[in-house]
Amino acid sequence: RRVGLERPITIHHLLTHTSGFDYDYVHTAAGEGLTLEQYLPRQCQRPLRLQPGRQWLYGASTDILGRLIEVVSGMPLDAFFQERIFAPLGMTDTAFWVPPAKADRLVEMVTHDGAGGLAPGEPLHRGSIFEKPAFLSGGGGLVSTTSDYLRFSLMLLNGGALDGVRLLAPKTVELMRADHLPAGQPPLDHNRRGFGLGVSVLRRLGETQQVGSVGEFGWGGAACTQVWIDPAERMVTLMMSQLRPTGIVGIFTIMDLVKQAAYQAILD
Repeated sequence: RRVGLERPITIHHLLTHTSGFDYDYVHTAAGEGLTLEQYLPRQCQRPLRLQPGRQWLYGASTDILGRLIEVVSGMPLDAFFQERIFAPLGMTDTAFWVPPAKADRLVEMVTHDGAGGLAPGEPLHRGSIFEKPAFLSGGGGLVSTTSDYLRFSLMLLNGGALDGVRLLAPKTVELMRADHLPAGQPPLDHNRRGFGLGVSVLRRLGETQQVGSVGEFGWGGAACTQVWIDPAERMVTLMMSQLRPTGIVGIFTIMDLVKQAAYQAILD
């Protein structure tokens, strides 16, 4: 049964995945080769899964923010990323596709073969990864390298700046890594953390039942990539892999093992 909105959807709802949008239509839009401009009206014709602001639901919110960036900046999303983020940070190998000249550097996706080994996995792109896609997803689809992603992570660790280039104010990063979940909402099921603006955050050690630091923040990618940034320890934990498809529990299990080993090595 459809009901009316209790409140308008805000940018804050989109940044915190409390907008009520699910992820069902995004993959269809990408498969149909829609642009973000074509996609958004169709997404907004679909009913929300939840009332805005009611609770956290990982979905199309970040893809919608990608279209918002295009409208506000007057630039395609890929051009905005390149001009405002990648070029200033020296991220020379990050884009929505891989130039043919770099094809030999692209790793192949793998998956579990059911017998304890690995087998070829699903590709990340529905079309050719060596061509610019029509659907420039705000929530996924970038191809990158460990060194590029580390530079981006160090920028966030340093409060929005790296090597003399500032992209964000320190207070902006502080707001990003604060917990913004609705009052009383329990931690996220899959990683037992709160959620800030685009990143999950460790809000209480007792919730995770693991070593870590309050205020530690990060998120993961579709190929089992993960990053967690710990300002208290001045540490970035970065895991780059090419496992797809994989269950969300498996992703965080691997990352938790890596993090525990890293934290247990800290002696002062």
